[in-house]
Amino acid sequence: MPTIKHAKERISMSIVPKNEQNQKQVQILNELSKRKVVEHNSLIASIAKMDKTPLKMFELAVSYINTEEPPKDHTVYLSKEELFVFFKVSDNDKHSRFKQAVENMQKQAFFKIKEKKEHGFEFENIVPIPYVKWTDYHDEVTIRFSPEIMPYLINLKKNFTQHALSDISELNSKHSIILYRWLSMNYNQYEHYSYKGGRREEQLEAYRNPSISIRELREMTDIVNEYKLFADLEKWILKKPLEEINDHTSFTVTYDKVKKGRSIDSIVFHITKKRRADDNSYKLEDKTYKEEKVEKEQNENLLYAEAMKSKYTKLLLENFLLSPYEMTDPAIMSGLQKNVYPKYDELKELRGFEGVKKHLSYVHDKQEPYSKGNIAKYLKKAIDQYLPTVKLQDLEQPERASVRGKGEIHE
Repeated sequence: MPTIKHAKERISMSIVPKNEQNQKQVQILNELSKRKVVEHNSLIASIAKMDKTPLKMFELAVSYINTEEPPKDHTVYLSKEELFVFFKVSDNDKHSRFKQAVENMQKQAFFKIKEKKEHGFEFENIVPIPYVKWTDYHDEVTIRFSPEIMPYLINLKKNFTQHALSDISELNSKHSIILYRWLSMNYNQYEHYSYKGGRREEQLEAYRNPSISIRELREMTDIVNEYKLFADLEKWILKKPLEEINDHTSFTVTYDKVKKGRSIDSIVFHITKKRRADDNSYKLEDKTYKEEKVEKEQNENLLYAEAMKSKYTKLLLENFLLSPYEMTDPAIMSGLQKNVYPKYDELKELRGFEGVKKHLSYVHDKQEPYSKGNIAKYLKKAIDQYLPTVKLQDLEQPERASVRGKGEIHE
């Protein structure tokens, strides 16, 4: 007859495996949270002809790819246990559901990719994962990508997007995933060009506040013939997906409707990134990101050293446009050297050094209090506005161009 001692032993034996299982799930979740997905922008902007499960499985498989060392034979090896944790599946029917998901992915899932070429658009239909192999007695799952999809996943030097896999795992609709990838693509470009430069301020704002026409939104989310009423489209393609994105990803997104006549013509999204400890954790291990960070710091140091020796820095000090305290800030000084001083060189060529002195004297006399918050931006705006006037004067009155050093009074 079973004793209380035996009962306690049975209870203890049943608890330990469950605790171990929970610990393993936590370990897997921690590992998944570090993963990133890297894809070409053309793939992100394509039409995903599949439902949410194949799309999420594709994203998980892509996270296994080392973009710098492409997988041999386009093959990666997943863990069934990791798949179940990623999809939050724990019931007894999970193996048959996994089998069904794989079959659906292979029978139904493909991307319709549209790329702009020199003479027009090129269209491709690509089945991303044509081969999957697994057994009922082993944890490993073999996934082979098609050769046609690989150029969109490896050796990506430009026009690509990376996002955290953990953001995708919490999204529960196909439209949420598609919209999140597209928003990530735009915000990645905002972060990239904010960091490296090369885009005007209005271009940066367009990346952070991307616009899409209703027609393009319908195509991208594969609902060309669905939700004919805008109210239905707004509910299922905008409101519900954005609610998920705001709740479960690193983004907070709002939107405005833009009318053309009496109809809604397009949507403008407004993206902000949540401030949290792991905001850029997946970037910190990225080799390219590290190299770019080091390169930026080196360039900034060189620009700072040049600015400290520049005659224009002395002029700014003399005109009380720059303070000794601001001279200790490498960001301000490198910004002046990179964006402002080359413009002063142009003015010097047109009006001589005396012309630069008179320009800065004028700027000091007209300086607004708000400019002190960002002196480099203010000085750049002042010279950008003045240089075209000088060049126009030289075109209209060529004799001015031949008289260097006299300086011109601002009109």
